[in-house]
Amino acid sequence: MNHRKIVVVGSCNTDMVVKAERLPVPGETILGGTFLMNPGGKGANQAVAVARLGGDVTFICKTGNDLFGRQSVELYTNEGVNTDYTFNDENLPSGVALITVDSNGENCIVVASGANASLNTSDIEKAREAIITADIVLMQLETPIEIVEYVARMASAHDVKVILNPAPARSIPNELLSCLYMIIPNKTEAEILSGISVSDWQTARKAADVISQKGVDVVVVTLGSMGALIKNGDVYTEVMARKVEAIDTTAAGDTFCGAICVALSEGMTIKEAVEFACKASSVTVTRMGAQSSIPYRKELRV
Repeated sequence: MNHRKIVVVGSCNTDMVVKAERLPVPGETILGGTFLMNPGGKGANQAVAVARLGGDVTFICKTGNDLFGRQSVELYTNEGVNTDYTFNDENLPSGVALITVDSNGENCIVVASGANASLNTSDIEKAREAIITADIVLMQLETPIEIVEYVARMASAHDVKVILNPAPARSIPNELLSCLYMIIPNKTEAEILSGISVSDWQTARKAADVISQKGVDVVVVTLGSMGALIKNGDVYTEVMARKVEAIDTTAAGDTFCGAICVALSEGMTIKEAVEFACKASSVTVTRMGAQSSIPYRKELRV
C-alpha cells in the first residue's frame, strides 16, 4: 500500500501515572495503587499511533538534554518514527506529565512543559522541507500557539492538509482555524471553541456549526463512549463508539487522531477514517498508560 507522508508537530513528555479509586478534590490526599512511568506527550503519542497503525510519520519536537529526552527519542526510533527533526534544548528539562486515573478510567493531568515550550521558528525552518512535502500535518496545543500557527500557515500555503487536535483546551485565533483542513475537539474543547455546552449529538452539531463557520472544512467532535460526530460541509454523520470496559482513557484521543491521519493517508473516506479511529481508540481505553496502550495495526485486523 502506498502511504502518504504524515508529519506530527508536538510535545514529548514522560508520564508519571498513579491509579486511584477516585480523583482527589483540592487539598485532598488519596492513597493510590499502581504507579507507572511511561513515555507520553500528545504529539509523541500521536506520532507513535501513526507508526503502529502503519503510517509513514516524521515527528518534530523538542526535548531536554537529559535521560528522559534521550530515552524518548530512542523509543520513537524503535517504533519506526522518523526522528530527524527532534531538537534539543540545553537549558530546559524534557516535559513531564503527572496523571491520576480513577477506577472508571477517567483521568486528570498536569503537565510541566519544559523543552516543549521552547520549540521555535528556527527549529521549524530546519524542518521546512519535511513539512511542505507532507500530505498531512497533525498538531496539538502542548507547544507554543505561535509555532502551531507558523506551521499551519507554512503547510496550508503548500496545499498540505493541516489537522489540529485542540488539546489542551483553549481559545484559538481565527487565523489559525482558517488554515485548517480538519479539527478534532472533544466535548470540552468544542465548548470552548463554540460557546455551546456539548452533551449529546444535537449539541455537538450546534457546536460543529459554529466552529466550521470560522473556516474549518471538516469538524470531528469526539464524544467519548458515545462515539464521534462528523460535520463535512453540510453533511453530518454520527459514528458510534465500540462498547468496551474502559480501564484508562489516557491517549485515547491521541490514538484517535493518529488513526484518522493513517486512514486518510491510505485513501479512506472521512467516515471510514473516523470508524477506523473509533476502533483503534476503543482498544486504547482497555489498557493502562499512554504509548503503552496504543494498538498495532495487526490488532485491529484492518
